[in-house]
Amino acid sequence: MESLPLPLPQSPEFAATLSALGVPVRCGFTGPSLAPEMRWQIQSRRLPLIGQVDLLSRGPVTRTPALPEDWLPLCRNRRVTPLLLNADGPDAVALRAAGFWPLVTPATVAILLLGDEACMRAAMQQKWRNRLNRSSEAPLRITRHTLGCDHWLLDAEARQARQRRYRALPAGLVAAYARCNPGKAVIWEARHGGDPVAAIAVLRHGRVATWQMGVTLPEGRRLNAMNALLWEAMRWLARQHHDRLDLGILNSDDAPGLTRFKLGTGAAPHRLGGTWLHMGTLAPFARHLPTALAA
Repeated sequence: MESLPLPLPQSPEFAATLSALGVPVRCGFTGPSLAPEMRWQIQSRRLPLIGQVDLLSRGPVTRTPALPEDWLPLCRNRRVTPLLLNADGPDAVALRAAGFWPLVTPATVAILLLGDEACMRAAMQQKWRNRLNRSSEAPLRITRHTLGCDHWLLDAEARQARQRRYRALPAGLVAAYARCNPGKAVIWEARHGGDPVAAIAVLRHGRVATWQMGVTLPEGRRLNAMNALLWEAMRWLARQHHDRLDLGILNSDDAPGLTRFKLGTGAAPHRLGGTWLHMGTLAPFARHLPTALAA
């Protein structure tokens, strides 16, 4: 029986990173340790206006569908701390029936299946494949190496996030992931004429990998460097026995170009389950939670 496909927030690599940064993490599983039937990982966070909460992000991960009553008693601690669930699986009716209260509507992520190179190319949209073909004719030098805390991509990504007003994992957390998990944070970089024009960073965790950040400069866009980088990453990750690449949130309202780029790879949209609160005594404060989570 193969291992579960764990999203980044449910991976042991992410737990090791949080622990190194002083964030308490509780993990558990049912079934064999090497191939569990269910696995969950909970962060302990203190939020403004709310206090101590448990955060279960994109978990629990189960081999077969499970109702909240099957996993909720296992995930709760004895202190009955309020539980925030960023759901990935349970349906709204089941969550409401188990006492969860909805806070934030579901987001959608793009999941790209990895495998045979010919199959991956065939799954691409024609425009994406055409840009990839043109990138191979450009004088790009593409390299792959492990992420260091001083790579220009970290600062460039932070600036880009501020300019475009989106939330991303802090650069310090990504750098800590690289330190705590040697070889699991990988960068692909494109240079033209000796100057960097684009780069992406991918975090590896079990069967799954997550595209964590990507920046392309004007010359990189002209040369379709991002297509070339992602293709190199897809091929290499498949050879390392990863079977899927999480390309992150799709936001067609605020970032339609990026959404088209992600789906052009052949990735499929995967709708998550939204953010929920369990513990009715905190209901009067729940309106503050989306802002607190972004802090």
